[in-house]
Amino acid sequence: MMRRLPLRGRLALLIALAVAVAVAVCASASWFLVRDQLYDKLDQRLMGIGGPLMGEHGGPGGPGGPSVFRMRRDLAFVLAACTPTATSEGQVRPLPGPYTIMQVVTPQGGPCTVPGAGALTVTPADAQVARGARPDALHDGTGVDADGNRRDVRIFTRPFLAEDGTRAAVSFAIPLEEVTAPLNTLALFLVAVTALGVLASAGAGLVIARASLRPVDELTEVVEHIARTEDLDTRIPEEGRDEIARLSRSFNTMTAALAASRERQQQLIADAGHELRTPLTSLRTNIDLLLRSQETGRELPPDTRRRMLVNVKAQMQELSSLVGDLLELARPAEQEPSREIVALHEVVGRAVERARLRGPGLRIGTEAKPWFVRGDPGSLERAVVNLLDNAVKFSPPGGAVDVRLSAGELTVRDQGPGISADELPHVFDRFWRSPSARSLPGSGLGLSIVARVVRESGGQVSLDPADGGGTLVRVHLPGSPSRPD
Repeated sequence: MMRRLPLRGRLALLIALAVAVAVAVCASASWFLVRDQLYDKLDQRLMGIGGPLMGEHGGPGGPGGPSVFRMRRDLAFVLAACTPTATSEGQVRPLPGPYTIMQVVTPQGGPCTVPGAGALTVTPADAQVARGARPDALHDGTGVDADGNRRDVRIFTRPFLAEDGTRAAVSFAIPLEEVTAPLNTLALFLVAVTALGVLASAGAGLVIARASLRPVDELTEVVEHIARTEDLDTRIPEEGRDEIARLSRSFNTMTAALAASRERQQQLIADAGHELRTPLTSLRTNIDLLLRSQETGRELPPDTRRRMLVNVKAQMQELSSLVGDLLELARPAEQEPSREIVALHEVVGRAVERARLRGPGLRIGTEAKPWFVRGDPGSLERAVVNLLDNAVKFSPPGGAVDVRLSAGELTVRDQGPGISADELPHVFDRFWRSPSARSLPGSGLGLSIVARVVRESGGQVSLDPADGGGTLVRVHLPGSPSRPD
């Protein structure tokens, strides 16, 4: 049922329930506290009534004075002429005291009623007091008052010793109405207060819920606006330091990240389209020329035809390389490649062999000491090949490329024209190419892939001008000189 209610209704209901429980607990505690206080007052009155009878001997000069002596004498007479039922007449004069019901209990546990003082139901505790087994007894019970009405009473029984040495007990009782009537009135009052408190708390809960959820409503409106318009530039006011403000900041951060991701995606598509346009245009031109020559029956010279086919093949290779680079960059960052132990020195050796095939006129010096890293073998080899391809592409004919791997640092140095200081911050950007390299083959994605692979392997890459000209690339990858177990 709670899940069917809106959030405001649930908050209001929970607040009302919490207040109801708190008010109920306080009301119950108050009721029991008042009840204990009323019982204490009633017990004190009962003990005050039976207090003078505590002494075992009494007389005109004894404790309590003549009135106590007369009460002992009258109670002794009641004990001697024991009547178990309530009577209104007898030889005993009316007994003093602010009690309603009073009777004597024999050692055998039988009742002896006092004329005009009603009768009480004797309990085992009263009988034990009469036998001397316990000093007194204080408990609830039932009795009949002087008018014959049955009453719930509070009974106090004390021991009594007659002048002839007979041991007995005397019970005094006051109706519990003096306690129950105020308690019932208090209970009704507390129930009314509890009900009023629950109603007031429910109303307050609705007001508090509306005020507390107003920022959530604003956030909901913004989310609905973004879902409707796809406007990721919308921002939510970030006021305060509470949970709602934190949620607003998190949402703004998320929308900013989504906007940046969409912008990068659009930029990637635009750059890819631009890079694909050139080889596709060249391919279409060459193929159109070949088809037109065949359709018109005017065959091209063999050298020209061969040159065009070689050009088409080169453009196809460039397209294949570009598509592979795009697929690598389009892989989500959270979709990490496989990570396993890779012998980096062996990867460098294979990449150098491929580079020698692409630059037959270059001198490529290699020194690779054993170094094992954790990463994706295919991605690492692709990154090293991209570094060497750049070095081969920018090296002059007859130049040299120096490749070194030692203690986890791979360096690749060429003798090309180098890179100016203002171009260095952009070398790892997607599709960025220096003005001097735009006439050379390539997509401008090689170093971007290198940076991504090195970052995923936990390493760092940097590119700086080399002393004496050329470019020096440094790649640091964490690992060890021996294969881990």
